[in-house]
Amino acid sequence: MSALALMSRTARRIEDATPAHRDRAVDGLRALALLAVPTGHWLLGGFTRSPDGALHNASPLGAFPGFAPVSWVLQMLGIFFLVGGYASVLSYRRRKGSTRAWLGGRLARLGRPVLGVTAVWAALLPLLHFGLGVPVDTLRTASTLVVQPLWFVGVYTVVTALTPYCVRAARRLGVWAAAPLLGSVAVVDLLRYGPYADAVPSWLSLLNVLPGWLFAYQLGVSWGEGRVTRRHAWALLAGGAALFAALLLLFGYPASMVGVPGEARTNSHPPSLLVLALAAAQSGAAVLLRDRIGALLRRPALWAPVVVVNLSAMTVLCWHQTAMLAAAVPAAYAGEVPGLVGAPDSVGWILARLAWMPVFAGLLVLIGRYARRFESPWTGAGPARRALAGVLAAGFGVFALGL
Repeated sequence: MSALALMSRTARRIEDATPAHRDRAVDGLRALALLAVPTGHWLLGGFTRSPDGALHNASPLGAFPGFAPVSWVLQMLGIFFLVGGYASVLSYRRRKGSTRAWLGGRLARLGRPVLGVTAVWAALLPLLHFGLGVPVDTLRTASTLVVQPLWFVGVYTVVTALTPYCVRAARRLGVWAAAPLLGSVAVVDLLRYGPYADAVPSWLSLLNVLPGWLFAYQLGVSWGEGRVTRRHAWALLAGGAALFAALLLLFGYPASMVGVPGEARTNSHPPSLLVLALAAAQSGAAVLLRDRIGALLRRPALWAPVVVVNLSAMTVLCWHQTAMLAAAVPAAYAGEVPGLVGAPDSVGWILARLAWMPVFAGLLVLIGRYARRFESPWTGAGPARRALAGVLAAGFGVFALGL
């Protein structure tokens, strides 16, 4: 059987197994937002090599600030939280047990892959350093990159735990339930960037973490409750775009949606009002395009990859940085390698990095074949193994955060 025939047969099998009630548009949006995470990290993250052979993080945005609009397209966490809230409502309605049992099941599905990747890396660190001579600074760089996407899981865990309260707010206030969250972030931004910024403690920005990411999730919950109409969606799209433009042009917000080395301000860590403006515009567009996306995904050839990506969502999120590191760390022994190891400050680097993207994707697929088992219940792991995984994960966290 040819590869094309096998792919067609697999796509048809997935199509036949899909329940009629499955919301393909929401799954498609989730897959798109998920794939934007590794794509953004792989495109906008580079490495420099110090004289001792150690790798350090770098970004092409430092040399090419004009590429900032690329980050607007690839920053799709607003969509991810939107569809997360929508899907949580549907799941919450279907629950057969208590709310506590429902939350426990969902949080366990989030926690297992995180525990797996951090435990594996904790075991790898001494092997890489003492066995293969990888510099400590390289290991710190690698650990930072591995932890980088995991903050999202922590925030997503918290907002998921708030689902019952979000549902109540949506039923009472509809789409307006997200408005206080927007206002909260606006107030904090005014304090930390306004005329009295010098008198404001730095920790105040952390107050934006929860409302900043809960905003799109609450919109998704309201959407799932049927409280977001097309008129609301148009208002979100237009209002979010207008606010986004005003913050950039009139209030001096950084153009990049991701942190740029050397920049004093960042939009995403913690989220600024610009992130919420983008999330509002993206959410409005998602609601408006839902029917078209759903119709498009009626084609088995397009639907099959969406299913595969969704089934491996946490594996992609937790291991995509490891895939890039699997190429970069060995390459560092050869010196500078275009697009992989070396200052990301030329057009040549950008073209070379684009050529490396399929390699990273292939390595992620290879790693995912083994790592995906962490997403399933750990039925074969006894208390001792689980405790060991917890200890290893905690040790890796201490090392990665420099505590």
